[in-house]
Amino acid sequence: METDQSLLNIWGGGQLLAFSGFDGDTACERELLLRSVADIAAFEVKLPQDGGVVVADLAPPVACFIASDHFELELCSGEKVRGVFLDACHLLILGKASVSGLSDAVRIKRGQGRVLLGVRSHFNEELICADFDAAWRARRRWLESITPPAGLSDAERSAFYKACSMMKGQLRSPVGNFRCRWTTPDRWPHRWLWLWDSVFHAIGLRHIDPEAAKDILSAIFAAQHQDGFVPHMTTLDKSSFITQPPVIALGIKMVLEKTDDIEWLRDLYAKNKHFLEWVMANRDSDGGGLVEYAIEADANCRSGESGMDNSPRFDSATQLDAPDFNAFLSLDCEIMAEFALRLNLKADVTFWQNQHRRLNDLINERLWDEDAGLYVDYDVKADRRSTVLSSAGFLPLLSGTPTKERAARLAAHLENPSTFGTPFPIPSISREQSEFYSKDMWRGPVWINLNYLVALGLERSGYVGLAEKLRAKTCAEIEKFHSKYGTFFEFYDDRCECNPPQLLRKGINDFDLSPYHQPFSEFGWSATLYIDMLFSKTLVRGSNPLGVAPDDQ
Repeated sequence: METDQSLLNIWGGGQLLAFSGFDGDTACERELLLRSVADIAAFEVKLPQDGGVVVADLAPPVACFIASDHFELELCSGEKVRGVFLDACHLLILGKASVSGLSDAVRIKRGQGRVLLGVRSHFNEELICADFDAAWRARRRWLESITPPAGLSDAERSAFYKACSMMKGQLRSPVGNFRCRWTTPDRWPHRWLWLWDSVFHAIGLRHIDPEAAKDILSAIFAAQHQDGFVPHMTTLDKSSFITQPPVIALGIKMVLEKTDDIEWLRDLYAKNKHFLEWVMANRDSDGGGLVEYAIEADANCRSGESGMDNSPRFDSATQLDAPDFNAFLSLDCEIMAEFALRLNLKADVTFWQNQHRRLNDLINERLWDEDAGLYVDYDVKADRRSTVLSSAGFLPLLSGTPTKERAARLAAHLENPSTFGTPFPIPSISREQSEFYSKDMWRGPVWINLNYLVALGLERSGYVGLAEKLRAKTCAEIEKFHSKYGTFFEFYDDRCECNPPQLLRKGINDFDLSPYHQPFSEFGWSATLYIDMLFSKTLVRGSNPLGVAPDDQ
């Protein structure tokens, strides 16, 4: 790895520091977690309880190295302050640091130019004498083991190592029903496992640690019900009653490229089969063959199951045959047929192939809007297509659904400034639909996972150059704001009119009201999919990670 001075050297608010599951027990119910403060050299204590701040200086550092579990700050005075997580409950600091306002859940001990900060219930004051340099080297070892893609620019190399460091910080150790390592969307405030976040995390981490990627996918099934249902969010003692987009087979397929573990595949194949059967049996309310996301009563989250919580798609709060849901399901069925073939399950091969074709036929029949040149939702109660034109309409590219003519019309939208060809594409809502648009989450801004998936779909349809252009714009936007804030955000402005921290989240942007009413920094899938997009640049031009050539459609 590069020197401390050349990487991980951007100070900004919202960077999270905690102990990693790559290094040991993360003690998720009693862990210590810190969050950097934007305008001064300081960290807020967020876990095990919100309260307290560690201050090195009232001005921002003039230089820094800030990884997910160790840091060095050079202050205006020329002094240096260094810190390292010894374990999940203790942070050891060398140098000047004042600590104030701590909650009762945290203790400190001072001595010999050191500060030991720890969780009160497991505080070990003897650790103030721990070998700091040995702990520092231990935390560095993982980053130093990473081999980046060849030919990266300085901006790419800097963002790449930050993304890797973030993903290290989000890996949790086995605990309770989680029999293997698992990840969180952003470590804080989303402290638990989420379904499709985990899939995206595995896709990026497969380049760094394939065994960890396997664990992350296996952990998704920790709370699978006997009937096959997989919850969208799982904690140690409870889980949600909705699911999330079925993209697990896609994650398995990509991880298998790095570790051809047939027994792991066999185990997850059976579990994912059960899940997909549950989806088809329980999310087709009208019996028409296409599936609909669950709808909720919360005006700011009409469909958490879709992952597009507050999209205008769901404002009517009705059941919708959804192009994204059905495209994800179709693709997963197609990939499951590949798995069944490898596992010599001949009847399953036929079943999955038939489901894939059936879904594609129905998507084309019911969800294509000829006037708009886009796939749209279909209101199964009103028996009509929705008028909302959203980024979800591109996802049938992923499942090989469109004809060549329809794929061409979808591709044209991405270069049409009146619809989806915004300064930073792909907006979550068409630019021409000002009645639905705002700077709020899925009501306009761009999401990295959607861009990533649409790029895969474009490649599948033969639009390799357009896919590369979309990836390049996506990576450039990530790098631009990483260089400014030192982190990765949950979503970005499609019109490049405001910076990510200024965007709204579910109606407002008020961190003091709730940590959930702000655009999240340190967001996992933005980081991990950035890693994958950088590695994809080294692939042979025209290759398709989905493994399906356009002529095979």
